[in-house]
Amino acid sequence: MSRRSRALAFLAAAFACAILAALVAGRYRSSVEARYGALEPVVVSSIELPAGQVLSPQQVKHGLEVRRVPAAFSPPGALLRPGDALGRAPGATIPAGAYVLDAQLVVPQPEPVQPPGAGRGHRPVQVPVSGAEALLVGGAAPEGGRVDVIVSQRAGLGSQGRTYIAAEGIRLLALNRPAGPGEQWQATLALSREQALDLIGAQSAGREIRLLPRP
Repeated sequence: MSRRSRALAFLAAAFACAILAALVAGRYRSSVEARYGALEPVVVSSIELPAGQVLSPQQVKHGLEVRRVPAAFSPPGALLRPGDALGRAPGATIPAGAYVLDAQLVVPQPEPVQPPGAGRGHRPVQVPVSGAEALLVGGAAPEGGRVDVIVSQRAGLGSQGRTYIAAEGIRLLALNRPAGPGEQWQATLALSREQALDLIGAQSAGREIRLLPRP
């Protein structure tokens, strides 16, 4: 047999082996899929992801990878794309090689803004107020600004209505929206002892308290 004939024979044998290997692999894959389900993409961590650390684009790119596993081995809630973890933080440390689940990741909450201090000789007092929407006109946060406190008494049997300024230039420490239907706004004001007693008395008497922004 000539050198060329032997080369063609080896080439034909290699081609036949490749076809046979493909057939065997295809049958094995079909057998695996029939038993364990089709292959599905899942995200796996290639590095340890510390708890509470927000995942940066660099960590997502180099620390997460997609693998395809049979559906029977794919955990419920596993991420399908590494980008779904961007900007989120693990609630507990995720070791290298572990599946990354949606339930493991949380969106970090911003630190609550601390209200300004009440100041010397004043104390923070929370009172229900009406019409606080006027303080939000313009979109600026009203906390830290100065307000005038207006108290109104409705006219009733044997009494006349009355409106007066209970306090001027009071610092507004915090303003909370109504908790539900029928509820009032809650304002935390920096008040002196006398001012606090006056407003607590007005509140107990069922009088309406309003805040007016100062220019």
